[in-house]
Amino acid sequence: MNLEQTLREPIAPTKYLWWQHGVIYQIYPRSFQDSNGDGVGDLKGIVSRLDYLKWLGIDCIWLSPIFSSPMADFGYDISDYCGVHPLFGTMADFDELLEETHSRGMKVLLDLVPNHTSNQHPWFLESRSSRNNPKRDWYIWHDGGENGELPNNWLSVFGGHAWEWDETTGQYYYHAFLKEQPDLNWRNPDVQQAMLDVMRFWLDKGIDGFRVDVMWHMIKDSQLRDNPVAPDSPFHADDLIYDHYIPTYSTDQPEVHEIVRMMRALTDEYEERVLIGEIYLPIHKLVTYYGQGGSEAHLPFNFQLLTLPWDAARIASSIDEYEGALPMNGWPNWVLGNHDKPRIASRVGRSQAKVAAMMLLTLRGTPTIYYGDEIAMRDVPIPMDEIVDPQGLNMPELNVSRDPARTPMQWSNEIHSGFSQHKPWLRLPYNSGRVNVEMQKKDPHSMLAFYHKLIAARKQYAALNIGAYIPVYSDQQLISYIRQFGDERFLVILNLTHRPGYFRPRTGSYSGIVILCTEIERVGMSVSGIIAMGGDEGLLIKLN
Repeated sequence: MNLEQTLREPIAPTKYLWWQHGVIYQIYPRSFQDSNGDGVGDLKGIVSRLDYLKWLGIDCIWLSPIFSSPMADFGYDISDYCGVHPLFGTMADFDELLEETHSRGMKVLLDLVPNHTSNQHPWFLESRSSRNNPKRDWYIWHDGGENGELPNNWLSVFGGHAWEWDETTGQYYYHAFLKEQPDLNWRNPDVQQAMLDVMRFWLDKGIDGFRVDVMWHMIKDSQLRDNPVAPDSPFHADDLIYDHYIPTYSTDQPEVHEIVRMMRALTDEYEERVLIGEIYLPIHKLVTYYGQGGSEAHLPFNFQLLTLPWDAARIASSIDEYEGALPMNGWPNWVLGNHDKPRIASRVGRSQAKVAAMMLLTLRGTPTIYYGDEIAMRDVPIPMDEIVDPQGLNMPELNVSRDPARTPMQWSNEIHSGFSQHKPWLRLPYNSGRVNVEMQKKDPHSMLAFYHKLIAARKQYAALNIGAYIPVYSDQQLISYIRQFGDERFLVILNLTHRPGYFRPRTGSYSGIVILCTEIERVGMSVSGIIAMGGDEGLLIKLN
């Protein structure tokens, strides 16, 4: 056994918590299941589908925001952190969901949005009422220049300037996203306490943790210095496109780690709760959010598989860099899709989506599945006059609407694919009568059958769940690695191209039995030596 194996070898399965060995499933509540016929998904709808998730092998559901909101950004603009939006149901409905999920042995995570509120939140209404209001400093207000210039060059992620003029009090306020989403001033201790109180409210209810929205945005440079221009920006300053600048001073400030430590300390007051951070940063910055001695996020979300080109050499290098950068006792995690990015089946195609599923569910660490990816849902083309996502509406020329990846779950060949009895809030694809859960449950070759088998294999074999990760071989087509726990060893070989390739490691020889394959016909076959791989093929091999 080499040094790498010794360092990464787990000691015993019993020392791992549910969020380390479990599978997380993200639900976008508007689009999962409608129970009352209004065309929008709701909490009772989710309850009605819990048995499906249990069958699939899901251990934890994460709900995108369900809180009271004017819905300028579909729930990420919150007006009451301790209330449920009537669109989704009532607090009693949430309590039922929590109880029913727990009764099936599954966990519930909520989406916490601490960086900004709605401009209709009582806190902001007070803050905006006068410069002398006690809550004035709960948000980021600043004077303009002598001629009314903006405080700095910071831009909104959704396009345009990030400063909005307020005529009533004669100052600008900062919003990293929509003008309806003013950023909180996390340097204010009262803001810190108020948000910790929100967390405690939901933890006392019995939820199992939080996914924290835009965690790296929460603190801004105290001097409000201008962001530098990105050296390779294809845009012009007048375009007012966020990516024209590097957000050096508007995100990822050193003081943010103190805030995350506060959140973690509160979370740790409760037994086996988890804190997950949404953080789009390079690996060397991402891993700092674990904190010294594991004092910050349990899982800073790792989006490498979501953001990198689908290139074997790039991804293999990134996996190894991530594994090498993890702090001692830092637990890895992997994400293939979410509500902000194009679906995996649209990014790489349905055949490669199977390879991606095998990668997600066999790499070391906690996997997160985005609803519908298990049936290879693709981005749905939304006509221009039906776009509702503010990101798409604000920058139509860039084709960046997130609507295509947020369409209703495709359950059956019934009307509106079994999602609703009414016209859904976003349209379904034309093939939803064929691409759906009901049809794929009957088909042993389907994507759903493949996900079901992969998750079952993770649960059956400790090596695939909590075992060591040992890179074996990669080239311009293939990625391969071993998962090992004790004497149990599995070889994973993934062909990230459409062409045949050959697994021929430079050292060692491997032989075993294929227990799972993207093409079912190869299951049960013995393989050894140089292994020929079909295009779009992935093999899970139990080594002799």
